[in-house]
Amino acid sequence: MSNILKSPLENFLKWERSKKNETFLIQPINGKNYEFSWERVGIEARKICNYIKSFNFPKNSKIAIISKNCAHWIITDLAIMMSGNISVPIYANVNGKTAKYILEHSESKMIFIGKLEESDWDQIENHIPNEIVKVDFGYYDLKCDFTKWDEIIPKYDPIDKIHNINLDDIITIIYTSGTTGIPKGVVLNYKAAATATKNLHLLFPLNENDRFISYLPLSHIAERALVEHGGILSGGKIFFVESLDTFVNNLKDCKPTIFFGVPRIYTKFMTKILSIFPQSAINFIMGTPLLNNIFSFIIRKSLGLNKSRICITGAASIPISTLEWFDRFKIKIYEAYGMSENSACSHGNYPGNIKFGTVGKAMPETDIVITEEGEITMKNDCIMQGYFKEDKLTNETIKNGYLHTGDKGVIDKDGYLTITGRIKDIFKTSKGKYVAPNPIELKLSKNSFIEQVCVVGDNLTQPIALVILSEGKKIESEIKSSFEELIVSINDQLEHHEKIKKIVVLKDSWSIENNILTPTLKIKRNIVDEKYKEFYEKWFNSTNQIVFQ
Repeated sequence: MSNILKSPLENFLKWERSKKNETFLIQPINGKNYEFSWERVGIEARKICNYIKSFNFPKNSKIAIISKNCAHWIITDLAIMMSGNISVPIYANVNGKTAKYILEHSESKMIFIGKLEESDWDQIENHIPNEIVKVDFGYYDLKCDFTKWDEIIPKYDPIDKIHNINLDDIITIIYTSGTTGIPKGVVLNYKAAATATKNLHLLFPLNENDRFISYLPLSHIAERALVEHGGILSGGKIFFVESLDTFVNNLKDCKPTIFFGVPRIYTKFMTKILSIFPQSAINFIMGTPLLNNIFSFIIRKSLGLNKSRICITGAASIPISTLEWFDRFKIKIYEAYGMSENSACSHGNYPGNIKFGTVGKAMPETDIVITEEGEITMKNDCIMQGYFKEDKLTNETIKNGYLHTGDKGVIDKDGYLTITGRIKDIFKTSKGKYVAPNPIELKLSKNSFIEQVCVVGDNLTQPIALVILSEGKKIESEIKSSFEELIVSINDQLEHHEKIKKIVVLKDSWSIENNILTPTLKIKRNIVDEKYKEFYEKWFNSTNQIVFQ
C-alpha cells in the first residue's frame, strides 16, 4: 500500500474510473435489492454537488444529514465532499430538541433527510429551523413536502470540477451522543479520516472482494470509518439493512467478509443459538471430532457470518467468555478501541496479535501515555482539531498534543491495553469509598440470564446491580438460584467496599428509544440514576438478596 494519504473522495474517484459498471451499493427497499454502480453513485453525487453549489453558500458551510443508513446517505456524503463543504451527521432517532440544537449550533445551511421512523420524524420535523434548505431522499416513505432527490437529479448536470481537497480541510463535525450532557461537535479533518482508514487497511488488509453490511449508525465514527471509508478504500461492496425485521435476511444476502458489531449484537447472536441448542448439546457436538466442523459451519451460516474473515467489536466492553464462545465456532472477534475524538483510531487486536480481554495494541504511529490517575492519553494524526465552538473544553481534553480520553486502562508487558473503567463513572459509597462499576459489570455479564447490567451505589453502603434479563422464558426460582451463586462467586474477587449487596431484576427494557442507551448501545448512567434512584434504598433494604421489580 502506498504511504501517500488519500481522502475518501480520492479513493472513490479511483474506483469510479476503473470499476464504473460494477456494483458499489446494495439498497433493499420493500424486500427488493436495488444496486448502485460506482458510475451511478458518481453521477448522482456530482449532480447533488451541483445543486448544493447553486445556493452559493460560504466556503466550508455545514450540511446536515439525518437518516438511517442507506445508499443515499453515502452518495450525499460524497456530494458534500465534492462541494468543499462539511458534513454534520445526526442520529436518526434523535429527539427534536437535540436535532434543533445541533442544526443551530453547527450553523447548518442545508439538511438531507431520508430514512426515518415515523415516530422519530414526528419528533424532529417541527424543530428544523425554517431558513435551512431541506432535501428529502424520497425513497423511504417519509411524509414531507420538501424538495425530493428525484426532482433534483434530472435538473442538474454532473459537476465536472470538484473541490480540490487539502488534508487539513475539515471533513465532518460529529456530534457525540455522549452518556452525559449535551452533544459536543467533534471537528475532524481529512488527514484524520485518511490516517484512520490507512491504519485499518494495515491491520486488516482490504480488497475488492470485500463485502460490508451497514447497519450501525453512519452518524457514529466507527461505522463511518470502517464501513463507509473502509468500503470505499477497498473497492468492495456495501450492503444496507432495510429494517430490524429484515436484519437476518439482509445479513445472509450480504455474507459480509468484514463485520462490525457492538458487543450486544454478538450477545443477541449467542442468545439466538442457545435458544435452539442448549449449551450441553453444543459441548457434546463440539467435543465430537466428526461433527464439530460441520456444526461450526452450520452455526456460522445461520448467523450469515460463514464468509466473514474479520469480525470486529468495540464501543463497549465484551466478556472474555463471549469471545471464547464464538471462537469455538471459528468466529474470531477482534476487539478494538477508539472514539469520535480520535476517529476511532487508537487500539486494536488484529490477526497474529490478539489477546482476549484486551482492546489490543496501539495503532501504527500512535503514542500512548497512562497518567498517574490511570487515564489513557494518546497522540496520533487521527485526533480531532477540537470541539466546535468549545475552546475551553478542547483545551481541557487535548493537552500538549495528547488526547485525554476519560478512560482508565493498563498496558501489559506485551503492549496490550485493558480498559478498566471511566474516570467519571466512579461513584462514592456512603462509607466514602470509590467504586469503579465497569469491571464488576463485566464479571456479572458472563451470566447467561443477564443481557444488560448497571452497577450503582452512590450514597449506599454497598453497590447493587440493576439487571435486564436476556430474552426467552425463564423460571424465577432458577434465576434466583443462579444470581445467588453469582453474587458469592463475584464477591470473592472484589474488595470489601465493592461487594454486591443485591441484584435487582427490572421489568423494563433499556433501549435507544427510551433514552437509556446511546446509539452505540452504551448505558447512560445518569439517566439510570434519574429513573431509579428513588428506589435504591428500598431495594437495598429488602429482605431478599435477589429483588424482582
